[in-house]
Amino acid sequence: MKKQLPTKKMKSLKCAKQARGTLERVLAMIEQDQYCPEVIQQVDSVIGLLRSVKKELLAGHLDTCALNRLKENKESAIKELLKIYNLSH
Repeated sequence: MKKQLPTKKMKSLKCAKQARGTLERVLAMIEQDQYCPEVIQQVDSVIGLLRSVKKELLAGHLDTCALNRLKENKESAIKELLKIYNLSH
């Protein structure tokens, strides 16, 4: 039986799949030499979807994984959160 993903990961998965589909559209548009502003609009859509993926994953991580890590090993958890923060900026 397949494990049910947490809600935040399900939202992330849905957005990631949408981003994949939109990225495939971007590739096709470039190959078809379509009008650049239209391609750029689709690229912005992919970027927005990926930002949503990151936001949902981070929210889920902070709500569950990070909380547990803080209880187990505070120093390691803080280093991990700082790494995530630095990668986001």
